Amino acid sequence: MIKKTQDIRRKTQDAKGFSLTEVLIAVGLLAMGMLFIAGAFPVSIHFTTVATERTIAPIVADEAFVKIKLYGIINANVVYASQISYEVDAPSLFPYTEFAYPSTPSAAKQYWWSAIFRRVDINDVQVTVFVSRKVGATTTYPNPIDSSRPVAVNVGVSGTAGNYDISITGDKTWINDGCTIVDNVTGQIYRVLERYPNNDTFIKLDKPWQGGTTGVWVVPPPKTGRYPCIGVYQKVMNF
Repeated sequence: MIKKTQDIRRKTQDAKGFSLTEVLIAVGLLAMGMLFIAGAFPVSIHFTTVATERTIAPIVADEAFVKIKLYGIINANVVYASQISYEVDAPSLFPYTEFAYPSTPSAAKQYWWSAIFRRVDINDVQVTVFVSRKVGATTTYPNPIDSSRPVAVNVGVSGTAGNYDISITGDKTWINDGCTIVDNVTGQIYRVLERYPNNDTFIKLDKPWQGGTTGVWVVPPPKTGRYPCIGVYQKVMNF
């Protein structure tokens, strides 16, 4: 009996557990893994949001084209040398809520569209639709019509055909990296790759400039917040 008790004590003394150092290393590795997992969530949320917006934007644009065709253009018979804002040209013809998607004012988050147009033929009009997000009921935008929603406005620029760089002669804070701009005369769509930090009146485009010096159309950012435009779409429509 005494020998058996001594064997039990010897086995208990020989048993080894985890040291404090091993425990700390294990906890540190676990914490690092949790940090990596936690850091992946914001990235996944961002890409999910981008994917959702890229899915909704064409739907909003298609609805906008249908509504413009339905309501028509007041001065469709006029020959334009440059783009005309649809909001300015037809405010009384077009109900305010029709520019929203969904067009129910009570929606928690809405998308808004803005349009410009120019005549390209005796019966054809090129319509360009800007689709934007609007987050926050109190967010305000540089909008000559209604500052509560994003709208495309004209900004003066100057450039030489064939160059990738053009200069901003209007409000330079309205055009930044990643913006999509539309030439006022030709209707060409450009992506702004960079606004040079050492000379912020110049921007670099994704393709050679083909326009003149009359300006470009862009959806300016709100007073506080990110660039709202998520897509620009064009269609030639018959009126």
